[in-house]
Amino acid sequence: MPRRPRAHRRAARGFSLIELLVVVTIIGIFAGAAVLYSGVVGRDREAEREVSRLRSLIELLQEEALMQSRDFGLLLSQSAYRFFVYDYQQERWVEPAGDRLIAAHELPERLTLSLELDGRPVRLAREIDADLLERPEPQVMILSSGEVTPFFAAVQREFAEGRFTLTADLDGTLAVAADGFDRR
Repeated sequence: MPRRPRAHRRAARGFSLIELLVVVTIIGIFAGAAVLYSGVVGRDREAEREVSRLRSLIELLQEEALMQSRDFGLLLSQSAYRFFVYDYQQERWVEPAGDRLIAAHELPERLTLSLELDGRPVRLAREIDADLLERPEPQVMILSSGEVTPFFAAVQREFAEGRFTLTADLDGTLAVAADGFDRR
């Protein structure tokens, strides 16, 4: 049987393990870069979902306040928020009994809340602790008259440029906007 030339045998063998590993590594680097790039430059879906949730709850409480002639309050911290109902007999804000929908809500890790009232930033506690709950003083009121404390709240990821904002006017009009995200 005639012998094939050495160069011909090597070409018929295929790729070496090192060559395959190099190609897989390059593909992995490009895929990782694409994932990181889209996560940093793209919209933050988690922050968007949180600001939409807050807007929906406030809209729900606006309707409930009008129908039930009750006043609601919203207490925010950097990492959470919770709603209260004003009890005119006790003359204080109390937690709504048995309402899981408006129970305390913690933001996902690395998301933060900020608040402005009358164009001034409000210094928020890092979290809602027992001291704040002892005699709660909500920053935002949702009144039975349909009025809402005008405010500007932002939800953003720590150390990120982009944020989602929720703006409320005195008449109860709410608006959500995305700020600082690349529009690609």
